[in-house]
Amino acid sequence: MRKSYYAAHVYMILGVISGLYYREFTKANDFTGDTQLALMHTHLLALGMMGFLIVLALDKQFTLSGTKLFTYFFWFYNVGIAITVAMMFVHGTETVLGDHVPEAVLLTAGLGHILLTVGLILLFVLLGKRLNESAGAGPAEPEQEKETAKSPV
Repeated sequence: MRKSYYAAHVYMILGVISGLYYREFTKANDFTGDTQLALMHTHLLALGMMGFLIVLALDKQFTLSGTKLFTYFFWFYNVGIAITVAMMFVHGTETVLGDHVPEAVLLTAGLGHILLTVGLILLFVLLGKRLNESAGAGPAEPEQEKETAKSPV
């Protein structure tokens, strides 16, 4: 569970720093057009920070961490975010500077999105397994309390 907390915290810090970089870099270069730098900030906060805060809550409820599947999810998802955001940084910086964005940047960003997708699929597979395990565990506790409340003691 700690890994999800630390990941969310790191993504929060990176998201705030990337927003600052976007604002100051575009201002310093008198740039007023569209750039990937504007999206980098929200990707880090939404996919990174908010994503891992949600995973943290799910982990608390369903004990997701500590399994191989969670470890695979964690690394695929993090590498996917890292590649995607790094390519947004390169693409956005090149755009602000007026340079040509190499095709390799776009292809690599696609790879980052593929890894993100694989990570999300792994998370849903793990969550589905945990839901199936908890469904087979028997009736919930409030229903058990109703049964004992009916019997006279």
